[in-house]
Amino acid sequence: MTHEAGQPESAVAAEGLTKRYGSLVAIEELSFSVAPGEIVGFLGPNGAGKSTTMRILAGTMAATSGRASIWGQSVALDPAAAKRRMAYMPENNPLPEDLRVEEYLVLRAKLKDVEPGRVKARVAKVMEDCDLARRASGRLIGQLSKGFRQRVGIADALLSEPKVVLLDEPTIGLDPHQILGIRDLIRALRGKMAVLISSHILHEVEQVCDKVVIINRGRLVAQGRPADLRRELRPSASFTIVAREDAAAVLAAARSLEPAATAEEAGEEDGWRRTRLSLPTGSPALDALATGLASAGLRVREASEEKFGLEEIFLAATRRSPGEGRRS
Repeated sequence: MTHEAGQPESAVAAEGLTKRYGSLVAIEELSFSVAPGEIVGFLGPNGAGKSTTMRILAGTMAATSGRASIWGQSVALDPAAAKRRMAYMPENNPLPEDLRVEEYLVLRAKLKDVEPGRVKARVAKVMEDCDLARRASGRLIGQLSKGFRQRVGIADALLSEPKVVLLDEPTIGLDPHQILGIRDLIRALRGKMAVLISSHILHEVEQVCDKVVIINRGRLVAQGRPADLRRELRPSASFTIVAREDAAAVLAAARSLEPAATAEEAGEEDGWRRTRLSLPTGSPALDALATGLASAGLRVREASEEKFGLEEIFLAATRRSPGEGRRS
């Protein structure tokens, strides 16, 4: 199915993917998608089946059942067509240490059928985009830090201007400075290519991804944009209110805004009382809570919402029973 001329609705589609090794089930009935130009984080605990899924999508491993497609092309039935539209960088991407960066990229461009007249320009472009031209030009790959080797791997992936890029743990083993560089590089691909990133570094995924797919024990447990998953996985939003008034007064004022509000005492210091206040996630009072409490006559010093970021989403999702996740 396409929604624009020549553009499929899904750049990457996994439909009921299952992989068995005898009695061991690595992934089971796994379904998710990545839209064109979208950056999606693929998350799960160690052993959840992330790398198995990436290999099936990349065509380096066959699924036991189900369907994987890249840019509308079946990976199993027409692997050549699927691979022409896709680039894959595996975890611990092996690179030849005795080649210079340019030599390696020229070789890879030729192997990927980049038009001969464009090879030099494409190599120059990806080296510039990946910050290799200034800092790694002329150097042997074996002389590069791990961070720059990862950049070489991503440059390789971008050479043929693929529609889809699959990156399996692209920041593994990197220091914080190197991770920042890779993050900026991946973020620059938004809107140009569909990117699926397998990672265990939740903060990095939250910084660059439009959507996340979370699996546990080989099955989908959550899929969607972080804001939507917060609403789905968190039944209530919690606030710490610091005011002169006690929890009963805070609750009375909050219930004038949201009848389903609940509250409990959380301590007192120097005459200021702490109240833990909970509101339903979808409540319209969430955005106007502080103003509403003040309008009710409360002397409020602080009204702060408790953090519910991607780490909390991940933990909540992986506590679910496998198969309970979103299929949208």
